[in-house]
Amino acid sequence: MRHGLLRLGHAVDILPTDLNLQRFSEDVLRLAPDVVFHLVETLGGTDRLQYLSAGVLDALAVPYTGSPTQSLFETNDKLLAKGRLRTAGLPTPDWIDPARPQPFATAARSGKGYLIKSAWEHASAGIEEAVRPAATAEQYRDLLAALHRITTQTRRPWFAEEFIEGREFNLSILGGRDRPEVLPPAEIDFSAFPPEMPRIVSYRAKWDEDSFEYRATPRRFDFPASDHSLLTELERWAAACWDLFRLRGYARVDFRVDPAGRPFILEVNANPCLSPEAGFMAAVAAAGYRPEDALERILADSLRPNPKPSAPDIARVPDAGRNPSDDDRTRFRREVLPTDVEGVRSLVASTGFFHADEVALAAELVQERLAKGPASGYEFIFADDSRRPVGYTCFGPIPCTRHSWDLYWIAVVPDRQGCGLGKRLMNETEAAVRAAGGERIYIDTSSREQYAPTRAFYQRCGYRTAAILEDFYAPGDGKVILVKRL
Repeated sequence: MRHGLLRLGHAVDILPTDLNLQRFSEDVLRLAPDVVFHLVETLGGTDRLQYLSAGVLDALAVPYTGSPTQSLFETNDKLLAKGRLRTAGLPTPDWIDPARPQPFATAARSGKGYLIKSAWEHASAGIEEAVRPAATAEQYRDLLAALHRITTQTRRPWFAEEFIEGREFNLSILGGRDRPEVLPPAEIDFSAFPPEMPRIVSYRAKWDEDSFEYRATPRRFDFPASDHSLLTELERWAAACWDLFRLRGYARVDFRVDPAGRPFILEVNANPCLSPEAGFMAAVAAAGYRPEDALERILADSLRPNPKPSAPDIARVPDAGRNPSDDDRTRFRREVLPTDVEGVRSLVASTGFFHADEVALAAELVQERLAKGPASGYEFIFADDSRRPVGYTCFGPIPCTRHSWDLYWIAVVPDRQGCGLGKRLMNETEAAVRAAGGERIYIDTSSREQYAPTRAFYQRCGYRTAAILEDFYAPGDGKVILVKRL
């Protein structure tokens, strides 16, 4: 790093720091730098405190590279970051916080496995390399006991994150221009792993150069044309993370992509390693830049005003009077459970919008999916809180079309309406359709005045009226057909 800055013509002093922040403050004032290239990754033996040195620089009004203090704090706390991602409608794997454990029926998720991870430490430090099942009540109790045991032993917080079987991607982001640039995506190649080994980038894979995992997890930047839509989706989510957490200078967003092509954000790293062999500089090279080009842009970004807060449709503040943890507890899932038949029946009936035969039809579609699986043509996304389903969508490909899908149902319980949950469900649904190759979503609704708020909601989500069929449902009750191109 020092050599690169010297090649750019800068005078460079190296200033180590520790938890003696008073001495650090005095040293900074003594050196009186034009800008500090902030490379602190740990203080006091923990990643948890890395933001403190940035806070000192803020207090001294000294410009520094990389993300601001608040961004470092929010992204370093993985549970806080995942809660913000979920509230903003960005996809992230389900998780279990032992401080607020969910009921077994909510957490089990039809047999998904979980990885135990540190809530604060990065670089895969402490991540378990075994996927723990939680399909039965006994397995779930064992998982909670393991979390309690490791938390007690280490005196540090841990959590369990759903293991997403599939592919892993890293997307590096470089600032220094009007908009951040998402650099070429990198994928971790797990092809050398034996079938019984979980395909994860463990601590050994990152740091133990003599290990099998280190040698067997190369990154690649070349992709077939068939991955184009997926990579575009990943770039869009990475840019959304940059905006959400108000990042600056440089960052990296790590993803898993399941076999259905659905991306999940694993981690937002606001302070990735900039060493020549690290993934960020590999992405810089893949973009055709020299290391000095990246350093110059990172420096330039440090002299800009701090990023403005994210737009409301990216990071939503819960309504006054509601418990913010209601949003934090919401989990999205694609799996359809037997209990969803009655759950959907109750949810749809609670809205007061639908006749008894329509309520029965909504429940029948769930039964059809349970009986036939994907062959039914019905896909579902459920939003659950710790007690119940609070919203859902039902959608599927339109027969005899190549890229068109129908949204059959969207419903949210009355006490969660007007709080952004419907928009989050739409975002999840559109992402799923896009990942499956869909290009258009059609929605049918009623022209009755009762449905005016519903039509306005669809329009706010970007849908336009394509046609109106007068008196379709009954005299004076026409069908309004809306469409959105993805």
